[in-house]
Amino acid sequence: MFPAHREREQPIFSTRAHVFQIDPATKRNWIPASKHAVTVSFFYDANRHGYRIISVGGTKAIINSTITPNMTFTKTSQKFGQWADSRANTVYGLGFATEQQLNQFAERFKEVKDATRLAREKSQDKMELANPALNIAAPQDLSDELQSPPVMCVNGPEDKLFRSQSADITLSSEKERIKKMLSEGSICEMNLEAELFTLQDSNAKLVAALHEANANVEQWKKQLAAYQEETERLREQVAELEAHGGHGPSDILKDELTQSLEELEALLKAKDEEIRILQAKKSDFHEMEQEREEAIHRLQELEMRNVELERRVQGAEQTLASTLEERDRTDNEVQRVVQILDIKIFDLNDLRQSLVKLLEK
Repeated sequence: MFPAHREREQPIFSTRAHVFQIDPATKRNWIPASKHAVTVSFFYDANRHGYRIISVGGTKAIINSTITPNMTFTKTSQKFGQWADSRANTVYGLGFATEQQLNQFAERFKEVKDATRLAREKSQDKMELANPALNIAAPQDLSDELQSPPVMCVNGPEDKLFRSQSADITLSSEKERIKKMLSEGSICEMNLEAELFTLQDSNAKLVAALHEANANVEQWKKQLAAYQEETERLREQVAELEAHGGHGPSDILKDELTQSLEELEALLKAKDEEIRILQAKKSDFHEMEQEREEAIHRLQELEMRNVELERRVQGAEQTLASTLEERDRTDNEVQRVVQILDIKIFDLNDLRQSLVKLLEK
């Protein structure tokens, strides 16, 4: 059903973002739907006058949300937003690279929602009028109007004597084939360069995030040491109070100290979890570094292949130039032979007239 809709839908806005879905079990945690940033697009269905948000990751659709007037896109941070889809029974979340991209998506979401509301109101008004004479014809498929360009045939002058047409066709086809190979290599190189630039951009972002994470880790380690010192001090106070064996206000102070210890231990566990998450991000950074090195290696291989293709093209051009020179020399020789034949024919004609005159005498 999804590919059939795409045939009559047209994209009206696209951006790139990290896609998340709410955990159906807890309804609180986010589950990433894509490993990397993917394209998220608004599509308009002209036949149904409806809008959808679609995002494809690999071979499956990770977002297929039909916009309704009741939906609301909420910005929960400077780079993150979410909306709920009751039909899909889930909540989608999008993480953008910049705040500007988030604002653009939010504005387009509001415009599409308003357009959906207006279309629904118009549809209800038409249903209330109940006029069967109003028939809206579907737009004609543009593919029917596209015609293949006519084939043009040019009849040139007759070829000269001893002209090698097969050699020209062979050289032309070889040159076109080599140029096609060179263009394909250039296209692959451009694609790999774009992929390399994307990896470099992601690498720079990961490096900045890693530096920030390292700074946060150092800060948290200092806080952790301070919390540990505070914990030890509080434990010493508790032990001292227990040694005195006091009652009354001392028991209240002991309870407060115990509660403070529990809060500090919970805070220490939370900091340990954050340090573990940062270490996992560090491993992801190493994986991105390996992908960047592989892309650089493939780019170098393509450059070597392009050099080889350029060398073959130069060889073909030199062969073509030598063939053209040989053909020009042949044409000049033919013209010289034709001139000699013309002179011989003229001499023979004079000789024939002389013989005729002798026979008449």
